[in-house]
Amino acid sequence: METHLETMPERTSSPQPTNPVRYDFSLLTDHDLYLFNEGTHYRLYDKLGAHVVTHEGVKGTYFAVWAPNAEAVSVMGDFNGWNRDSQQLRPLGSSGIWQGFLPGLGEGEVYKYYIASRYLGYRVEKADPFAFGSEVPPKTASMVRSLDHAWTDRAWMEQRQTKNSLAAPISVYEVHLGSWMRVPEEGGRSLSYRENALKLAGHVKKLGFTHVELMPVMEHPFYGSWGYQITGYFAPTSRYGTPQDLMYLIDVLHHYGIGVILDWVPAHFPTDQHGLGFFDGTHLYEHADPRKGFHPDWDSFIFNYGRNEVRSFLTSNAMFWLDKYHVDGLRVDAVASMLYLDYSRQEGEWIPNEYGGRENLPAISLLQKLNQVVYEAHPDVQMIAEESTAWPMVSRPTYLGGLGFGLKWDMGWMHDTLTYITKDPLYRRYHHDQLTFRMLYAFTENFVLPLSHDEVVHGKGSLLSKMPGNDWQKFANLRLLYGYMFGQPGKKLLFMGGEFAQWNEWHHESSLDWHLLRQPPHAGVQRLVEDLNKLYVGEPALHELDLNAAGFGWIIANDSDQSVLIFMRRGKTTGAVVLVACNFTPTPREDYRVGVPWGGFWREVLNSDAAEYGGSGIGNDGGRHAGPDPSHGRPYSLSLTLPPLAVVFLRSESG
Repeated sequence: METHLETMPERTSSPQPTNPVRYDFSLLTDHDLYLFNEGTHYRLYDKLGAHVVTHEGVKGTYFAVWAPNAEAVSVMGDFNGWNRDSQQLRPLGSSGIWQGFLPGLGEGEVYKYYIASRYLGYRVEKADPFAFGSEVPPKTASMVRSLDHAWTDRAWMEQRQTKNSLAAPISVYEVHLGSWMRVPEEGGRSLSYRENALKLAGHVKKLGFTHVELMPVMEHPFYGSWGYQITGYFAPTSRYGTPQDLMYLIDVLHHYGIGVILDWVPAHFPTDQHGLGFFDGTHLYEHADPRKGFHPDWDSFIFNYGRNEVRSFLTSNAMFWLDKYHVDGLRVDAVASMLYLDYSRQEGEWIPNEYGGRENLPAISLLQKLNQVVYEAHPDVQMIAEESTAWPMVSRPTYLGGLGFGLKWDMGWMHDTLTYITKDPLYRRYHHDQLTFRMLYAFTENFVLPLSHDEVVHGKGSLLSKMPGNDWQKFANLRLLYGYMFGQPGKKLLFMGGEFAQWNEWHHESSLDWHLLRQPPHAGVQRLVEDLNKLYVGEPALHELDLNAAGFGWIIANDSDQSVLIFMRRGKTTGAVVLVACNFTPTPREDYRVGVPWGGFWREVLNSDAAEYGGSGIGNDGGRHAGPDPSHGRPYSLSLTLPPLAVVFLRSESG
């Protein structure tokens, strides 16, 4: 980055009459400064940034910004004609924080900090790192915003521990708010937070998902980054409304009994000049050495996880969304890139740690401390890691040496399963191990099984278009994939559009193809997803021991010639047993013998080949009786019909 050029002003700068800055007020105590410098201040958002306050009977806005290498800092905005010199802040001792109280300023004011560095004559206009709001991009200034909201979700908050428990059914609907549904009559604009609220909550409730996961809603300058390149870590994007509008959306979802998970990105941030990078003429938030501080994949900066003030910033940001927005969990993006110093780097492009290894020790300790702090303050939420390597104990407690997350995405399952299911059924017999391999590691972590946005973009095609065969077989394969996922141990996640088998891959600039629901095959897939969610939530055997090896047992794992998999799911009580039988070929299997632990009637509670889903209607006439014919090491057995490219679920009624 150039360090000697003064940035060009974004707006015409002209002197305007304004009240003088007052310096006789501060939100920061000596204890705040101590904790901030120690890296253990977890609610900095109450102290830094812009806060509307009343001081000595005068209402105004208090500003505070960390810029330890500045020689001067001022606030500029519409209120002073964007004058860079008239509203100077003063340093708070030797803390590196500049502050001031501006009488008369209130909600909705637009502002930036003008920072004059003590190095190389560097001058720059910066957005506020702690701003609660911002202008609508492509504008880049911050906005004075309050966080006032009359929450009405007390009932949800008081009982959400049961909904977010690892023993609870967790089925997540992943959403990009800007493209979930648009308004074609108004140029295809996105829905606002408030417009989304009832529509999204109603859709998710109808389909039986337990949670919504929102791709990043924090302010980001480039819409095409989907929110993963954040400049306003404490500001919900103003594209869809105000902080209160987002709070309303979350409030409504909670009223519908739906949990809200936010994607959160502490791995990197963009190089946009108004953002965090080179904030005060030095590498304040990022590492100075590009071998640690620059991400080659995303052309972005990497946080300096070893700097205490940065640790306070990131931990406070995670706590902010949990404290102020009532969210029920954070899905932490790109954890693997944080853990490894050599992530996406060639030999010589990275610096080993103090022991000569590739592990990023400050990042590891930050994640561990972050999870400890979050779970101590909010034991009823979940921290979820998107981590794509074999790093051990990601979702194990820190006191055992783990990273302390509650859940981890099973990226290996997603890759292996999609690789398998996209093959012509004729050749699946040669790749049977891609399905069975997962059970060698399935209980080493608390896994979420994701079919996420990453699998339906950048030319990969939609899930439906990936499937082999003619149109009927494509839909059948997709229904089989969903049934198999819901039968497997682990929590579930499905990206929007997948619930009705969208043909086109996801594009962030357009709405989902909702008109497809007028066509029976697409409506059938949505009906299946609805029934799978109901089954998953309603059958203890399918969720109570989701993350425990006692909840799973193979019956037939090695019938690769016929591409059949059959396994048992168990709940905490003896009678809670569900049989899951999958046929990954288009050939129906008649009189297929399956060993079961006891006799009596086994009811067919779901069949993905049912006519109502668009299938051929082949099945087991509502269920089968198990006779005393030993098979597969069990004292009883069933004679089943396995429909083509389908999964059937059977529940014992006599266990």
